[in-house]
This record gives sequence, C-alpha cells and structure tokens, in this order.
Amino acid sequence: MSDTTSVAAVAPDSVPEVAPLFRPFSVGGLSVPNRLVMAPMTRNFCPNGVPGPEVAGYYARRARGGVGLIITEGTVVGHAASAPTSTVPRFHGEDALAGWARVVEEVHAAGGRVIPQLWHAGLERKGDEVPDPDIRAAGPNTLSESEIGEVVAAFGRAAADAKRLGFDGLELHGGHGYLIDQFLRVGTNSRTDGYGGDPRRRTRFAAEVVAACRAAVGPDFPVFLRISQWTVSDFGARLAATPDELELLLAPLVQAGADVIDCSTRRFWLPEFPGSGLGLAGWVKKLTGLPTVAVGSIGLDDSEFLSALIEGKGADNSSLDRLVELMERDEFDLAAVGRLLLSDPEWVAKIRDGRHAELRPFSAEALLGLT
Repeated sequence: MSDTTSVAAVAPDSVPEVAPLFRPFSVGGLSVPNRLVMAPMTRNFCPNGVPGPEVAGYYARRARGGVGLIITEGTVVGHAASAPTSTVPRFHGEDALAGWARVVEEVHAAGGRVIPQLWHAGLERKGDEVPDPDIRAAGPNTLSESEIGEVVAAFGRAAADAKRLGFDGLELHGGHGYLIDQFLRVGTNSRTDGYGGDPRRRTRFAAEVVAACRAAVGPDFPVFLRISQWTVSDFGARLAATPDELELLLAPLVQAGADVIDCSTRRFWLPEFPGSGLGLAGWVKKLTGLPTVAVGSIGLDDSEFLSALIEGKGADNSSLDRLVELMERDEFDLAAVGRLLLSDPEWVAKIRDGRHAELRPFSAEALLGLT
C-alpha cells in the first residue's frame, strides 16, 4: 500500500480529530491502512455487463485518493435470472472477468485494495430493462431445492473467480431486498420446507452461499456479507424487530464462515433498537463478535442528504465528529462512504490532511458519469 495513504505521513497535530479513522485494519489475509471504505454503488455503466477501461479508471482514482478498501458496485453471478439490467456488471463470462482483472490490476497499481460485491437481484429483476425478459425472476417461493443448489453453486464459482483474478476478498450482497435478503424475510419467503419458517430456516440459503464461497476461497480470503433492515422498495422495512431475532438470523452465517458484516443503514448514527444507543453495526458486532462496517449518510446530514437526492443540490459536510466518536469507541470497525466519493475521488486524502477547503460537494451531476 502506498505510503501516501498512511496517517503516519501527516503531521500528528494536523488532523487529530480524524486519527481514529486512519488506524490500520486487518482481517484474514487483507490489511488496509485506514478504516474508510468505498461503499458499493450501482452505476449502470457496463454495456452488456462488461466493465470497460473507464470502470477500471474510476476505481483506481479512488484508490489513489486514499480509500482504504474499495467494494465494487454489485456484480451479478452466473445464474440466468441474476441481472436486473443489461448495464450492471457481470461476474461471469470471459469478457466480463477480463474487465474485472483490469480493475484489480489498476487498483493495485494505485496502491489500493478491492473486493467485488457478488449479487443476485432475485425478485427485483423486473421492469423494461431486464436482459432476457423471457427468463422469469427467481425468488424464494419460485425456486426448487435443486434450483437453489444451482444458485449457491453460481456464488461459489464467482468466489473462486474473485480469488483467481487477484481480488483482496469478496462481499456477498445479502441486503436491500435482493435474493439472499428475500430468503431472510418473512414477507418474501413463505416456504414451508427447510428454507422457510423460523429464522434459522430462513437463513439457511444465505448460510449455504457463505459456506460455498468459503469452500471456494479457503480460510484466509475475507468474506464480507452485507445486510440491511431496509429494502429498495421499503425504506422502513425491518429484517429483525429485536436483537434476539437478529442474532438468530446471523449466528448460522458466522458459523458458515463470514468474516465481516457490512451493515447498510440510511443513517449510521441512529439507534437500531429501543433501549440502546447502538446502531445496526454496533449491535451486529455485539451479537456476532465479528468486525462490522457502518454505512449510511456518512458526511451528509439529514437535510443535505435529502437535498442531494430530491432537489439535486450540492451537499457536503466535512464534520465527522459523530463518526470519529463511534469509531474511537470501537462500536464498528470500518466506515463506508458513498456519494461523497462520487464527486470527489480524493475525499479521503483531503479529510486525512485537513484540506476541508478543497472538498468537492456531492451533487446529482456526479451520478451521470464515471468521474
């Protein structure tokens, strides 16, 4: 990793308020120089699912800008019904995998670390943009046990390819109402066999996916798993109403071999359950003992977040006091930044060096291209 991403390169008294964000972190065979992660963000800039040179450059710029770990946008596994559009990247096929090999090469050359987010859209494969519209969407209630096995195997193949291509780990997208998440939820999983019913049966599919990936990559290749309470169709949805229910869902995933849980929320600082100030990432760390990633409006307060999304206005907040406070308490281990990194590839380096006057605010224009 380049020395330019190390807090040691900065005068000790120049950025004392963000020092906890620039401690090194290690899990398995992965070591990163700081706790700031690029969150996975779907960009739809991969025609026919193939990430081109501009995608590699896009990720490499964030690596040069000091991001400790890059999690790629969701990239779909090799199952016929996995992709929601033809412009999200694939993680199967020689053409797409060659594109991802270039991403790895350029990110590593820039001193960064990168893991792919492996994805199956499940029932969210709908609308006018789906590839192969004659292929039906796959959900918990539509898949036979043998078809479930095929999906699990597709994730395992993708995991093996991630390691072969030189990625530094992988993340499974188990949140936001996509296929893995659909199995976890009562509202989308009404199966009466071993994959549905009580929480331990609903989590079986996710655990099988984690186990297949672990078997494919061995013990030291980090396996991250993203979870969320909310879904793309319901921001108020609840995966688990209580810590006990959440623990029942998560325990088999820990046993299956997950190393890190990426806890996607809308606001990382909000308490997750009554009677405790812990957010989702804090609760998951407490319940599992695993490292966690916090994500949700980091660097954006409520009003700025809404302005950015609804009104298209610029939004930027270089004050990270709450994030630093919780990181210093070790409530979570990593913090994923999304929209601010779209507008400003050097956001991490600028925060590290105290160059707040140089920060470029997020605006909706950043969504229109790969800056």
